[in-house]
Amino acid sequence: MGDVNEIGSNKAVSVGTTPPISAPPSQFHSPSLSRSPLLASDDHIQPANKTPRISTPRFVTPLGTPIRRALQLTRLDPHDAWLPITESRNGNAYYAAFHTLCSGIGIQALVLPVAFTILGWTWGIIPLTLAFIWQLYTLYLLVQLHESTETGMRYSRYMQLCSATFGEKLAKWLALFPIMYLSGGTCVVLIIIGGQTCKMFFDVICGGTCTAEPPTIVEWFLIFTSAAVLLSQLPNLNSIAGVSLIGAITAFGYCTLIWVVSVIEGRTEGVTYNPVRGSTEVTRIFDVFNTLGIVSFAFRGHNLILEIQATMPSDEKHPSSVPMWKGVKIAYTLVAMCLFPLAIGGYWAYGQRIPENRGMLTALFVFHGKDTSQFILGLTSLFVIINALSSFQIYGMPTFDGMESVYVKKKKKALPWWFPAILRAMFGYGCFFVAVAIPFLASLAGLVGGIALPVTLVYPCFMWLKVKKPKAFTPIWCLNWVLGLLGMALSGVLVAAGIYVIIDTGVEVSFFDPR
Repeated sequence: MGDVNEIGSNKAVSVGTTPPISAPPSQFHSPSLSRSPLLASDDHIQPANKTPRISTPRFVTPLGTPIRRALQLTRLDPHDAWLPITESRNGNAYYAAFHTLCSGIGIQALVLPVAFTILGWTWGIIPLTLAFIWQLYTLYLLVQLHESTETGMRYSRYMQLCSATFGEKLAKWLALFPIMYLSGGTCVVLIIIGGQTCKMFFDVICGGTCTAEPPTIVEWFLIFTSAAVLLSQLPNLNSIAGVSLIGAITAFGYCTLIWVVSVIEGRTEGVTYNPVRGSTEVTRIFDVFNTLGIVSFAFRGHNLILEIQATMPSDEKHPSSVPMWKGVKIAYTLVAMCLFPLAIGGYWAYGQRIPENRGMLTALFVFHGKDTSQFILGLTSLFVIINALSSFQIYGMPTFDGMESVYVKKKKKALPWWFPAILRAMFGYGCFFVAVAIPFLASLAGLVGGIALPVTLVYPCFMWLKVKKPKAFTPIWCLNWVLGLLGMALSGVLVAAGIYVIIDTGVEVSFFDPR
């Protein structure tokens, strides 16, 4: 929705050379600001030798009052009806809760106890609590910024809001790479984790009694990817609401199972809670900042909030921000019920012995693989696999939308049914190739957390200041400036710390050799 023209009710309309756009019937009720929007006349098919008629304005948008005062109309982007994020506008608060919970809890939550091994009890709980409150506040800002009271637009994608706020060139420099990683990079990590967990699930079910030769780890990656690609053929974001519900249930399930079993089994033998200290002062400082990057990475997912809200209808009396915020509150209540017990209970049970690779999931199998029911172990593994498949769909959707938008904007018509299937299969198997080529990507959580931190904690603050323009030195003005500047400084330090820790301690680099 980048090129939007506002047409005054008393201005003449000239016919340009832009070819007519044949919008489907769903365009007139689905991807707009309202349930019954008013399209500018040149969005319809017009005979070449006739001047388009200008109909009497009907102010029916959710921003009707300010637009009515300004006597302006907002022209719709006809491409939205053909793109997977905005094709369907039938979402509600429950759908929003499903999507938000599915994207808000993931495998990254299982490594939170690793941060406690460096920070200790007090300084582990404090950053975790502050990060949770901070990211919940920036989520609220994004929900409120989804609809502009100035232009009457809905910003249905994170990059659209960035471009409208900072300018297209600056937005690409600031946000394009983190958003691309949070979409495509997360899908790669999900293939790595999903494939490895498939192998663990097979070993639990087989129990050492199977005579058949098990698939290799690369073959497990391929099996998981093929299932994810098959599931990705669902057409739009609203259509995967059921998938997100299953993903949310399984995420809550395996987080709860892991920390409950760990606490019931009790502390492992020889557990200690003394923070791990580096050999030098510089190493200790950078270790602390790297663990803060792990904590911040646990709260990724803000790059999907505007997209989730875009699936909802909106009108003057029922703006989409109301059900969206309701869904967010439901989702993050459950997120808190998962992350805090998982981090605190996991560190209590394993202390300094918590494995760095996949954290709590690996710890469950290493320390309690023999004294825990095979049913519990198998169910936990199955939940992780199902959640990874579900999360793949919602994190891949922005990439699907971006690829399909290239065709739609060029041809000005919907894609043929087979074209999205090919594009999504190419994306899925492309992620599979990267997962096999760089299987250690999941171990870079601290560095990635620093790179992605501005998308979650910084940019919403600056976008609020630019769009809403609060009066200088008011509490809300001061709060957003402090959080924005603090977040930018923290992001730079976290990236430097992540690079230093990788250089100092090393990462088991194994290109094209997943294990």
